[in-house]
Amino acid sequence: MGRKGPPLSSLLGEEINMHDIDIQIEWQEGSGESVEIDYLNPNCQQYCGHCGVPGTDHRQYAYKTECTICGYVYGTNGADMHERRCPECQEGSPGIKYWRIPNR
Repeated sequence: MGRKGPPLSSLLGEEINMHDIDIQIEWQEGSGESVEIDYLNPNCQQYCGHCGVPGTDHRQYAYKTECTICGYVYGTNGADMHERRCPECQEGSPGIKYWRIPNR
């Protein structure tokens, strides 16, 4: 199972090959057990950190999250991590944007 919806290139308006982008992303931990990199919640959702992108809740960051059951990758507000379910295989809420595309 993978990402559903239109390809990223159509959303961005240009063709992008991720291998052509030479950007190092520095993933950061939050300040609590449930927002540490590699934290695994009871629903088998693993947190990979944040890169400074604001979340959709007040004073939250958007964290890269991976379902260890189906492999789906999505964004989550830090405050939701302890109870988050996968939107792909566990009927969880839709993910949020956790990345930022730098200006060229």
